Amino acid sequence: MGILSAPDSVDKREYWGFSLYDWANSGYVTTVGTVLFAPYLTSVAETAACGRVGTTDDPCHTNLHVLGLGISPGSLAFYVVTVATLMSALFLPVVGAIADRSPRKRVLMCGFAWAGALAACCMVFVSGDRWALGALLLFLGNLCLGSSLVVYDSILIDIAAPDDRDDVSSRAWAFGYLGGFILLAINLGVVTAHDALGLGKGTAVRLSLLSAGLWWGLFTIIPYLRLKDRPPASVVPVGGNLIKQSFGQLFATLRHVRSYPMTLLFLVAYLFFNDGIQTVISVSSTYGEKQLGFETQILIMTILLVQFVAFFGALAFGRFARRYGSQRTIMGGLVVWMVIVIAGFLLPAHQIAPFLAMGLAIGIVLGGTQALSRSAFSQLIPKGREAEYFSLYQAGERGTSWLGTLVFGLVHQLTGSYRPAIVALGIFFVVGLILLTRVDMRRGITEAGNTQPALV
Repeated sequence: MGILSAPDSVDKREYWGFSLYDWANSGYVTTVGTVLFAPYLTSVAETAACGRVGTTDDPCHTNLHVLGLGISPGSLAFYVVTVATLMSALFLPVVGAIADRSPRKRVLMCGFAWAGALAACCMVFVSGDRWALGALLLFLGNLCLGSSLVVYDSILIDIAAPDDRDDVSSRAWAFGYLGGFILLAINLGVVTAHDALGLGKGTAVRLSLLSAGLWWGLFTIIPYLRLKDRPPASVVPVGGNLIKQSFGQLFATLRHVRSYPMTLLFLVAYLFFNDGIQTVISVSSTYGEKQLGFETQILIMTILLVQFVAFFGALAFGRFARRYGSQRTIMGGLVVWMVIVIAGFLLPAHQIAPFLAMGLAIGIVLGGTQALSRSAFSQLIPKGREAEYFSLYQAGERGTSWLGTLVFGLVHQLTGSYRPAIVALGIFFVVGLILLTRVDMRRGITEAGNTQPALV
């Protein structure tokens, strides 16, 4: 069996449909969310505020004004992500509750994906002083991404038995990094060779953003065709139409939340450490450009290295989980994340080798910690509420972290430097690790009424 093939007990058609949605949305996550859009939106915002793009030696300190508030152009993208995730806290649980009652999860997931892909395609129009349009499209893209992932993650439970979920989740995540790597490599060529192609640098970046939207939308057709719709599992009976039922199911779950203390403890731990992971990912290109003085081409090559290494890292973490259990493997990854943010604070400007070394370390732990967190959490969810619980999980998922980006933006605004902002993220990994050590996975699986896997 190949390293990316389905376990024997998993339907091959659905396995490929599930895995290729990670492939599809990773085009947006890498090209838009990780590499190009935050620094590009920052440059557009700086042009609007200062009449020029800020540099390492001559930064832009003039604020934009939004609803009477002074907003640093360098913090704008991170505040947008923060607002999107705060909105997600209200919106995604309802999406999850609807998905749990819907016999058409596949259609719901793909609908949100195509809406997000459209928002990404429209980023091609963000130029000049249109920073407000860019902020709106980033908000919509992230909200749609989170909504589609709520439904997508819940489908893992439908297609894989408890003992197979670490493998299926890790392999799908590896597919995502492979897809993100390929698209980012293409965009690296476009941005690097923009003069030879007769394009301005801004135009090359905007065409790359367009490609991410097209990639996301077109490859989502495959899971739409290959995944199966299933009747919903039994849920708490609530009267009224689908929307009323969904709110009723959500409120019923919140009323009985104390029945699943290990599930909630894992969720809180994940909220902390994943906020740290997502913030490091989303700020890395801005940190490299604005604090360390690297050109866009260097940043893209570094992210390509991260994507390439993360492909193998996700597979390796799946193997570690089969030997040591997912909980221990995740905790080991969090220790590495702590070392990474400390190293980030100490990185010298304009020195490529240390920056690449940090990228290598990120790639090793990036996919594995996220993939195993998804499969571990799936073991702790009460039957019939999979999408609803994953909606809470998605509040801290990739591209939608809020507390980390808020802390990063505030520390930068207060200090005028990204160095203290990056090291401040270490607290999220420390708190997440402490909470995760207190989670009794066996007890949590029993409380949720699920089948015990051989190893947790």
